Amino acid sequence: MRRVMGIAAVMLIGIALLAGCGGKKDANSVVKELDQNVTKMESYKGEGTMVLHTGQQPLKYNVEVWYQNPHYYRVALTNEAKDVTQIVLRNDEGVFVLTPHLNKSFRFQSDWPEKQGQVYLYQSLAKSIVNDTNRQFAAENKAYVFDVAANYQNSSLVRQKIWLDKNNYAPQRVEVSDPDGNVLVEVSFDSFKFNANFEKDSFDMQRNMTASNLQSMAAMVPADGGSGKAAGDQSQATAQANTKTNSQASSQSSSSKNQGFGVIEPAYTPMGVALKDMKDLKLGDQAGVMLRYEGNYHYSLMEARPEAQTVTAMNGNIVDLGERIGVLLGDQMKTLAWTTGGVEFRLTSGDLPVSEMVNIAKSVEGQIGK
Repeated sequence: MRRVMGIAAVMLIGIALLAGCGGKKDANSVVKELDQNVTKMESYKGEGTMVLHTGQQPLKYNVEVWYQNPHYYRVALTNEAKDVTQIVLRNDEGVFVLTPHLNKSFRFQSDWPEKQGQVYLYQSLAKSIVNDTNRQFAAENKAYVFDVAANYQNSSLVRQKIWLDKNNYAPQRVEVSDPDGNVLVEVSFDSFKFNANFEKDSFDMQRNMTASNLQSMAAMVPADGGSGKAAGDQSQATAQANTKTNSQASSQSSSSKNQGFGVIEPAYTPMGVALKDMKDLKLGDQAGVMLRYEGNYHYSLMEARPEAQTVTAMNGNIVDLGERIGVLLGDQMKTLAWTTGGVEFRLTSGDLPVSEMVNIAKSVEGQIGK
């Protein structure tokens, strides 16, 4: 009898141990599996919203993120209030910042996003969790929650909480905070699908420039894999959208010429800096202006109403300007380029810190030409 009870006790202990192994996961096991998932990952598609609390009023964006191994990315950010979409694209030709409604694009070489994390990219979130050995971990009903260090371009963003789905580690939500614990950036994913299927030219620059005029960006990922009638209809719609885009860009450009050029002065200048002079420019057939500043820093701000075109540069980096995406070009002599309100800006300096360049660029938003 005692022998039977002893065997039963051993069996109960074994069952308890097995239950423990298959029960709650600790931080280390989740991090290990997360790291493995990212390494093996072939593709994903995510959709959601991003809210920025970095200005006087919250800014809300619709976010669509595509990734395909090994290095194809497409991020579409749509400003809800202004119904303006910008696209960050990476393919074999380089990195692009596209402004489809102006038929304007910047193309440059960059290692983005490997060394420049983005709060809406799964790789960036996973990397921050794996690399932070002081991470904090909690398990909720349907999610694992990590509190880790943030490593973004904006130095005010120091901590982030990341919610991952318990079943497949898909991101559900992200909150990024400043040193005082104030949440400055929120991202909520409405959907996130691993092993998403894309058409061959889903990451093509020209197709993304025209696709914003279609009724739905989802048309770029048809359910039938892009074969047969759907592919034919898509090609016809893309061609029609291309014609429409070129027509709109031409009309807008012509309108800008007729109305003349209104000079936009930034609302912000660094301490100890003042406007030196202002000169008219002629950039091809386009009228422009250059504002020169001097004092503690020396820089120039060029403004022009661009024709539909692609600007190509050797090297560059993507810069978050709040309501816009900018491109930082150059090494010693840096140029920050961005487009807003139909005006292209180029801020150039050899001694102005990038943080001050960003402050100046942000202060242009909402200013009226004089």
